[in-house]
Amino acid sequence: MSTKPRVPVLEGWFTLEEKPHLIGTKCAKCGTYYFPRQSLFCKNPACDSEQFEEVKLSRTGKVWSFTNACYQPPEPYIAAEPFVPFTIAAVELAQEKMIVLGQVVEGVNVSDLKAGMEMELVLAPLSEDDSAVKLTWKWQPVVTTARGAQ
Repeated sequence: MSTKPRVPVLEGWFTLEEKPHLIGTKCAKCGTYYFPRQSLFCKNPACDSEQFEEVKLSRTGKVWSFTNACYQPPEPYIAAEPFVPFTIAAVELAQEKMIVLGQVVEGVNVSDLKAGMEMELVLAPLSEDDSAVKLTWKWQPVVTTARGAQ
């Protein structure tokens, strides 16, 4: 493991805590959540607010949909070099009931996922340069131990 500082690849998008959270905003008037953060106006058609509070979003949710990325997405997406295909999950956050798209941890393939599966947010290295290890968020299946499993 590298002794270099661990820094976010996108500053201000997620916390670096042991149990990380995505950082979003919540409309002060109607309570609509946003990720990434919203700062100009509420996109809820029934609301005219321009006031938002920064919030830590739920770090768990359920798979809503999933697929794989077999080609490198275009900019502004930041991909590891060299590009390696990966699995993507759209996860409905537990409290906010909004869908957040993200990579799934290495080793979890499309065949391992199913709709409704519990997921949690984790941090993983995306790249490393001379000064730091750059981290991104990923989704990981929640590991549960079944009682009475045979």
